[in-house]
Amino acid sequence: MTEREFAADIVRRLQAAGYRALWAGGCVRDELLGLAPNDYDVATDARPGQVQGLFRRTVAVGAAFGVVEVIGPRGADGEHLTVEVATFRSDGAYTDGRRPDAVTYSSPEEDAKRRDFTINGMFFDPVAGELHDFVGGRADLDARVLRAIGDPAARFAEDKLRVLRAVRIAARFGLAVDPATLEAARRTAPQITVVSAERIADELRKLLSHSSRGRGVRLLREFDLIGPVLPELLGTFDLPQGPPAAPTGTLWEHLVRVVEVLEPSDLGGLTPPARQVVPFPLAFAALLHDVGKPRTFARAPDKYTFHRHEQVGARMAAVIAGRLKLSNAETARVTWLVEKHQYLADAPTMRMSKLKPVLVHPGIGELLALHRADALASGRGLEHVEFCERLLRETPPEELNPPPAVTGDDLIALGLKAGPDFKRLLDAVREAQLEGRVRTKEEGLKLVEEMLKEWGKWPPGSGSA
Repeated sequence: MTEREFAADIVRRLQAAGYRALWAGGCVRDELLGLAPNDYDVATDARPGQVQGLFRRTVAVGAAFGVVEVIGPRGADGEHLTVEVATFRSDGAYTDGRRPDAVTYSSPEEDAKRRDFTINGMFFDPVAGELHDFVGGRADLDARVLRAIGDPAARFAEDKLRVLRAVRIAARFGLAVDPATLEAARRTAPQITVVSAERIADELRKLLSHSSRGRGVRLLREFDLIGPVLPELLGTFDLPQGPPAAPTGTLWEHLVRVVEVLEPSDLGGLTPPARQVVPFPLAFAALLHDVGKPRTFARAPDKYTFHRHEQVGARMAAVIAGRLKLSNAETARVTWLVEKHQYLADAPTMRMSKLKPVLVHPGIGELLALHRADALASGRGLEHVEFCERLLRETPPEELNPPPAVTGDDLIALGLKAGPDFKRLLDAVREAQLEGRVRTKEEGLKLVEEMLKEWGKWPPGSGSA
């Protein structure tokens, strides 16, 4: 059984028991667009206790709001199918700017009016095959318009996160934004900070991971959300891009362009159907990769300079990630990508001891994707990316990242005492190994001996290593 079939069966069983039941919200919108919904929601006049009495396996996930999760058989992926069933309701005041203080059970018409956008306010009866549209959602969907239900200012005042959701939905479905809705969203944008950082980050994940990410980023600025959500990017709006004599636009326009042309690398392990899905850390790093430039900007006679903007940007990215409460793994990957976003530019001429450690990093596929997008957005060649990709394809893993030829235990076995010179010796052997000058432990130990002789610390005991 598919989730769609399960959701239709829930409606059928509720109706057979004498209740009114309909599919609600985003799944109706997606069905009308010919898309496969991510999930299905059912709205009904049955109360939560009545829903739980009708279905064998349920969980009251939002009892205060009349929401019950109905658990079904296992789907194709082996996981149990789940559908949320909510009682038709009207919402009370939203004093926290996120959720209603109380709800009142009501009718489908009233339930539709308390939802966010007209295209999300429709209902569908899968048994009768009938659409129930009390808010003009079908007309707006046909016209490709995103419009708030009723008074836009009231809808955004109720739930400030709806401003970010408006950006994501308009971008994902290619919708124009109704002028009154846009104006109300702009007025509400400064208040988005009352929403938890986790919820804001979740919207950004959905926005940036989708193929519509480029338009989504442009809409963030159009909705005046950059200042409240990512104030570090404000300085990119007017910063010139390109040489003074031949400017190519602003840094902001460059960032947007990088986000637009970004695609996952073939080295990232994604199969073709998932090609449009870019990992969030990669997309976020693409947006932030030059965030350090406004703070490092300087003017030379014939060029602009941004010395060490990668390191400055990486520190700024870490602060942003912390503010948004990203996971440790996400934070580490974003900051690493920002710091290394120019590292491979000279890859064809780099020493292997500098290049190989980056090529074997778990994030190398994402880093190459970022380098490719940055080059394409800047009109530069891709030779450095293609060189790295070729090296990765043609070089055995054991040559790219061989086991250390010499370890600390080997140095101790020589009679050396642990101390500050240990790291210098081990790093030197590792560098020689990655350059191909050392291939065996014997060769590595010989290099150690030569270095100690040069330092006047050979044989052991004549100095302190």
